[in-house]
Amino acid sequence: FALDDAARAAGWEVLFDGDDLDAWRGFRTTDVPAGWQIASGALYFDGRRGAADLITRRRYASFELVLEWRADPGANSGILYRVTEAHRNTWETGPEFQILDDEPNGPQRTGANYALHAAAPHPPTKDPHGWNEARIVVRGSRVEHWRNGALVVTYALGSEDWKRRVADSKFAWMPDYGLAREG
Repeated sequence: FALDDAARAAGWEVLFDGDDLDAWRGFRTTDVPAGWQIASGALYFDGRRGAADLITRRRYASFELVLEWRADPGANSGILYRVTEAHRNTWETGPEFQILDDEPNGPQRTGANYALHAAAPHPPTKDPHGWNEARIVVRGSRVEHWRNGALVVTYALGSEDWKRRVADSKFAWMPDYGLAREG
């Protein structure tokens, strides 16, 4: 995963090159948790070794994250962003691009802003157990979730709509949810 000069000049950086996890560490620790593994150029989590969130070593405010993912049948996971370590759990501060096996989860869809904004149903995941693309774009307070090249969710952090949705959700008791300007 090499970047050309133009991509580097535009500010792109590689967070995972298929070989090492130098850009990553565990949530509230300096090391990469044991469950995170690399095989055949892919990063995966071996759930038999416990649960542990992986975060970037650097903090980001505005960014565009693009990655490919695949999930096991019945999977329910996600990519949280602007996470801080001020609380015990990542989900107490960071909104989530939901990744799951869409089929058994009814109206929940990959790309949703978990529990707050439903994702458009089309296009569906290419193959929920094969490779799909996720793209998260955060520019200031504006957030976009893309699934396989299609915009499926957009919202503004801190907007009146955001505040209402958070107040009406399970995140209402989390005073710092979605408020961090970087993470």
